Amino acid sequence: FVHGISGADYRTLTESKYRPLADKSVQGTYPPGSTFKMMVALAGLEHGVIQPNDTQRCRGFTTLGNRKFHCWKRGGHGNVDLETSLRRSCDVYYYELARKVGIDKIAEMARRFGFDDAFDLPMSAVSRGIMPDKTWLAQRYSQDWRVGDTLNAAIGQGYVLATPLQLAVITARIANGTGVEPRLVKSVDSVEVPLDPALSLRVNENHLRLVRDGMFGVVNRSGGTAGRSRVALPEFTMAGKTGTSQVRSISAAERAQGVTRNADLPWERRDHALFVSYAPYENPKYAVSVVVEHGGGGSVAAAPIARDLMLYALYGGMPQLEAYPSNQQREAGERLNALPL
Repeated sequence: FVHGISGADYRTLTESKYRPLADKSVQGTYPPGSTFKMMVALAGLEHGVIQPNDTQRCRGFTTLGNRKFHCWKRGGHGNVDLETSLRRSCDVYYYELARKVGIDKIAEMARRFGFDDAFDLPMSAVSRGIMPDKTWLAQRYSQDWRVGDTLNAAIGQGYVLATPLQLAVITARIANGTGVEPRLVKSVDSVEVPLDPALSLRVNENHLRLVRDGMFGVVNRSGGTAGRSRVALPEFTMAGKTGTSQVRSISAAERAQGVTRNADLPWERRDHALFVSYAPYENPKYAVSVVVEHGGGGSVAAAPIARDLMLYALYGGMPQLEAYPSNQQREAGERLNALPL
């Protein structure tokens, strides 16, 4: 671009399915998948619909009329409480919880944390994403909201869309407990730009602790969906949440004979991979969100990237291999040494 670009080369960029010219951190909108489950959990806790030790039986699906809403784990998770629902990312738990809470209360909670917010940043075309509710659907499509729409929203699918920036802010607010705001300009002529005081989220701190504990389990307890991305050093312990969001519908016939693997699908029909995290767990300093477009599973594609980014931030440079579990240090060393830094 500095020395000029031919019309043909420019068309190659603008017509690419990978959209390389878009600032996807603030303009790209994606179904948040299971990273949305913290919002549903908080709405349920705040409105007294659930207690942390209440359990939900997961058989691998729940029914609504003659429709089945499937859990990602085909055989089900068995009896699931709040901590387990986040640690193992049980979809059925959130289908049933959302059915009881309702979309309007879920949407109101999500907006407190940053969904549907463009933030005050000096950037162009910052997307607000979509946090739907009954009023939004009536105004946008002249349709009535259905219970099935609530079940889809419960696992971050359906109409729900978020940017990577929003997901990072939401994670920071969960970790911090206040309405922290993002900024790009820290100082001008060595004079720091003042920040407005962070507003209260109006959320019970005990409820936030319960959600943080579930996010801790995702990375650090047995059965956590991001267990392979844990940090080995206690002072840098990371909490997080995996997400995998579908971009295509799966027919009953395909589900009966076995869902097609992402690797066997064209790139643009593969699931998005997501992971949000913060660290250190006991004294949060950084929040990270990673979206790998059509990358497959969040635990495999997004979580390892988030850990590398988090450790780079915590170390203030290239992380030491001791921060990785011993059986991953060789692989981590090869990966970090290959980075163009």
